[in-house]
Amino acid sequence: MSNEKVILAYSGGLDTSVILKWLSNKGYDVICYVADVGQKEDFEKIREKALKTGASKIYIEDLKEELVNDYIFPALRGNAIYEGRYLLGTAVARPLIAKRHVEIAAIEGTNLVSHGSTGKGNDQVRFEFAYYALNPDIEVISPWKDPEFLTEFNGRTDMIAYAEKYGIPVKASIKKSYSEDENLMHISHEAGILEDPLFRPYEDIFSMTVSPKLAPDAETIIEIEFKDGFPIRVTNQTDGVTKDDPLELFRYLNEIGSKNGVGRVDMVENRFVGIKSRGVYESPGATILWGAHRDLEGIAMDKEVMHIRDMLIPKFSELIYNGFWFSPEMDFLMSAVEKSQEKIDGTVYVSIYKGNVNIIGRQSPISLYNQDLSSMDIEGGYNAVDCKGFIRINAIRLKAHNIVLKDRMPYKWRKKEESHEAVAED
Repeated sequence: MSNEKVILAYSGGLDTSVILKWLSNKGYDVICYVADVGQKEDFEKIREKALKTGASKIYIEDLKEELVNDYIFPALRGNAIYEGRYLLGTAVARPLIAKRHVEIAAIEGTNLVSHGSTGKGNDQVRFEFAYYALNPDIEVISPWKDPEFLTEFNGRTDMIAYAEKYGIPVKASIKKSYSEDENLMHISHEAGILEDPLFRPYEDIFSMTVSPKLAPDAETIIEIEFKDGFPIRVTNQTDGVTKDDPLELFRYLNEIGSKNGVGRVDMVENRFVGIKSRGVYESPGATILWGAHRDLEGIAMDKEVMHIRDMLIPKFSELIYNGFWFSPEMDFLMSAVEKSQEKIDGTVYVSIYKGNVNIIGRQSPISLYNQDLSSMDIEGGYNAVDCKGFIRINAIRLKAHNIVLKDRMPYKWRKKEESHEAVAED
């Protein structure tokens, strides 16, 4: 195995720094790969640290534009939301990170890749499914599923001791046990003290949003314009600021949501591996966009298309969460989402105030909303008399079902009827 190349997905944190040294000590030629997906990091310091820890080379890849255009926006066009609450910030970024990982391995002429995801979490699955989908010949070194590695490292205490032994500087401490993952779409906080579902997170745990209590006591009103379900322009009605570049648009919504305390979620979710997990998330910009896009569909999307599409949302979200971005079923659903978003054009007006995102108006050039038809004050071409036949026809099966209801009447009701019959006979 001496000098065999392995591409390590590297963050500069405790786990991947220890894994880098561990792989290097086993004789691998470790090439580090850092994905810049919008996390607030000093990438030059990460570069220096990787090289000092034993990496022979390091790739630092700016993936932010691709993340917004090819992953965040497509997920939001499909209204992806896992278990009704989680906007999938971590899960959406993983397939992109894995895709570039495989590409770098090809550039370096190796099929060996490694990551620092734990054996209990979702990310190991997301990364490895993507690796295998994009390169069936890939070989994955996953230390947290390696018996030798697990024997040497029982937990964070062992890892911190290992880092100290080899002079690896780490920010981690035994006291701050919760973990975080940040990208342009969100930041997640989990594990450690957050594993207690009754524990209310301290305010200093939140780093992407201010507390709604401390947010400005004035609403911010913005316009979000969409074309085929994609956000193409944001205008702040308060100060006139306009953004139309996708990356800058999303960053601006993050900025507005952040200072107004928007996008906090605290939930217990179901991991793909079968474990329940408590996660605390902050997704300011995505929360604003999700609400605005969903509202626009109300005026611009056909009723039956919407209802069928809504049945697909849980599956679409589950596929993203479970790591099946590159799969035949996702290709199928993406085609359905693409079709559903044709002519989802228009502008949504949003009021943002102390953690709340309220839709206050919407308009569309192809609006399916007919104000005259829906008005209670004018007929507008709608003949109410027609409803007589409509109701009679649809009530036929309800009348027939009444026979079944009598046969299946609850026991306590049957007893009452029997009692009334007995009285009548007397």
